[in-house]
Amino acid sequence: MIEGQLLPERIFHSRTLESKKTIRIYLPPSYASSPRKRYPVLYVHDGQNVFSSAGPGACFGWGSWNLDDTVNHLVEAKRMREIIMVSIDNGRYRYQEYRGPAAYSAATRFAQYSQFIARELKPRIDDEFRTMPKPAYTGLLGSSLGGICSVAMAWEHPDVFGLAGCLSGSFQVEKRCFLKKVLAGYQRRRKAIRFYLDSGVMDFDGDDDGRQDTEAVANELRRIGWKDEANLKHHVDAAPLNEEDLEQAGVPSYKWSDALQSQHNEFYWRIRAWRALTFLFPPLKR
Repeated sequence: MIEGQLLPERIFHSRTLESKKTIRIYLPPSYASSPRKRYPVLYVHDGQNVFSSAGPGACFGWGSWNLDDTVNHLVEAKRMREIIMVSIDNGRYRYQEYRGPAAYSAATRFAQYSQFIARELKPRIDDEFRTMPKPAYTGLLGSSLGGICSVAMAWEHPDVFGLAGCLSGSFQVEKRCFLKKVLAGYQRRRKAIRFYLDSGVMDFDGDDDGRQDTEAVANELRRIGWKDEANLKHHVDAAPLNEEDLEQAGVPSYKWSDALQSQHNEFYWRIRAWRALTFLFPPLKR
């Protein structure tokens, strides 16, 4: 299998956040051998959980997303184009940074986090690596709170991010502010953003893994002008895997009970991420 390269983690000192962020960078297989080639970039939240370097014990035994391995396989199979990935670790202010817009606060830490990625981190990545810096080639990806963060950040900064992927997005936070206060009243033209949204049908607290709210977001996007399979993909993972499937997928037996009751965890995001990747970064047409 062709493989990309995971660079050593590095510390980024953010003036906007007045704190440090750990970032991890994946370079595609052809990066070293094709010195004139440029690549789209995907920025991924919850960065300590997304690459295989996190190990199988990450995330309370669920393991990581293994995004590097997934991208390697998809690129080799010609199901997506090569990309650079930049993951950003979460920290003590994860909720405040990821929650999206808040109903009663204008100057939020989410706005600061957005500025950090758009105005500090992205310019540094564009300077150091051979990127395709335009919005059409710049994406965001996350799950749960990282999911709503990706959608809301792209919505507020379409001049920077033209691609956004959301797995099991937490659109219920802040009293559904993004859905009710941002999307529902929007009457202007469709923005130039390509969205991927998904959910399961059950999660650890007895809810539906955000299915109803995710469907509501997808419907609002359709009302505004997004078209399925053109610039919007909405997928529902209709049922959790059974024990035989979980065993074949390598899930430890002590996690089966949890996996049968919840699709809101890194295991399910790991096996669903390919849909987001292939939709946001389809292979180049010959």
